[in-house]
Amino acid sequence: MASLLTPRRRRDAEVLDDPAVDPQIRERSLGDVGIANRLFGGTRAVLAELALALDAAPIAEASLLDVGTGLGDIPRRAIIMARGRGVALRAMGADLAESLARRAAGPDLPVLCADALALPFADRSVDFVTCSQLLHHFDDGAALVLLRELHRVARRRVIVSELRRSWAAAAGIWLASYPLRFHPVSRHDGVVSVFRGFRREELRTLVSAAVSRDADVRDRLGFRTTAAWAAAGAP
Repeated sequence: MASLLTPRRRRDAEVLDDPAVDPQIRERSLGDVGIANRLFGGTRAVLAELALALDAAPIAEASLLDVGTGLGDIPRRAIIMARGRGVALRAMGADLAESLARRAAGPDLPVLCADALALPFADRSVDFVTCSQLLHHFDDGAALVLLRELHRVARRRVIVSELRRSWAAAAGIWLASYPLRFHPVSRHDGVVSVFRGFRREELRTLVSAAVSRDADVRDRLGFRTTAAWAAAGAP
């Protein structure tokens, strides 16, 4: 989908997709991603969907798995948000990069080094499975596998958050990266990530093709789009 306001979807390479990237650069860049999430809506988009799910079916305690967790900023915020709603949320993360898994892990957040395309969890073993800004790293075939894995592991609901592709979003992250003193890798990958991002109908179609679910897809502030759907074993 392309127009004067929407660039065509591109598959340019991101620096951090290379497994051989220096772990210090990877950690620094993911720190920048955490700042961007906090300031520009990435964290808010996931928490808004999780809040809807918690409010729809009140429970005293629940588990959450954040796939591609990076430095674990989103699941840690989810714990706080859930506590404010009276829910004891046991969160954990998974990331393919061993250095990130070590750095993100803490007493409040166990983190596994794991492949998102083959998650080491049993079917329907986690209440909520979240995935933020990871889907665009995969080609369409692998993206379908990822969505199926999220769906397989979830017991209640899956929440996927992605960048919404637009010229304005690409220009915005490039310009903001300078006063925020982002690493050059963060600046490059941030712009590339936007061009790899999804429009609402693209994300809806991908979820439907992967798991035969009609997802609740919403555009959110900060050029984010979320897709959320009930898991196979949802009560």
